[in-house]
This record gives sequence, C-alpha cells and structure tokens, in this order.
Amino acid sequence: MLVSMSWTNGWTNSWVGWALLSAVFAAATALLAKVGVAHVDSNLATALRTSVVVVFAWGIVLALGKHGEISSLDRRTMVFLALSGLATGLSWLCYFRALQLGPASRVAPLDKLSVPLVMVFAWLLLGEKLNVAAWVGGLLITVGAIVMVFG
Repeated sequence: MLVSMSWTNGWTNSWVGWALLSAVFAAATALLAKVGVAHVDSNLATALRTSVVVVFAWGIVLALGKHGEISSLDRRTMVFLALSGLATGLSWLCYFRALQLGPASRVAPLDKLSVPLVMVFAWLLLGEKLNVAAWVGGLLITVGAIVMVFG
C-alpha cells in the first residue's frame, strides 16, 4: 500500500512523516549520546537523559492541556504504559552501556534489530498481517545489521 504524504494534506497527518522524524532524532540521539557517555557511568548518563525526557514530555503535555486526561485512563492502559516504560528504561540502560563500550556506527545498527523483532512479535502476538515485502524488508534489516557489526 502506497502512503500519500502530499504537502496539501500536511505531513503532520501521516505516520510516515512522523516515523521519518523519529529516525532523524534517533540518529541524533546515538551521536549525541556517544559523546555524552564518554566520561560518565552509563547508568548515570541514562538517568540524566531520562530526566530531560521526563521534563520535556510533561512540558508538552501541560502546554497542550492534556494532563486532565489521566483520570480517564483505565487500569489496563496504565499497566501496559508502565510496562512499556520499564522496557524503555531497560533498553536505554543497555543502549548507553553499548555506546560506551562500542562504536556508535556499529551499536546503532544492532539496536535496530528491534525492527524485525517488532515485526515478528506484532505478527505473533497482535495478529498483524505482514506481506512478502515486509518479511523481505525485515530480513534485509537483520542481514544488514549482522554485516555492519561483524563485517
């Protein structure tokens, strides 16, 4: 399925535009973190980074007036968001330690194995349908990460 991202409709309504911005900021994150973690314990670096993320995220929520919606969230939503937060924290701790020990140009591609993992888990656990192109793309990402790390 081809996704339309014309400027007349606005890129802000397209998941593709937001995903591409996410990739740009993730790349910046890896480069900035690699420099930032050079002379500090990776766990402390993660805590400092996370504190900035917390303040930034709450600033956006407060600025948009969305904080009142917390009371309408059900228990299931809260549990899954909390578990997601724990997974994020563990991922960041591991990522920063990997950046401290290895080159960003090799750590980042290996970290991106999360893409094919998400695809497989979404297929198995969420029942998402994946076409041949998606499977091939996931396989290429996997092979590419392996080649970049061990090649």
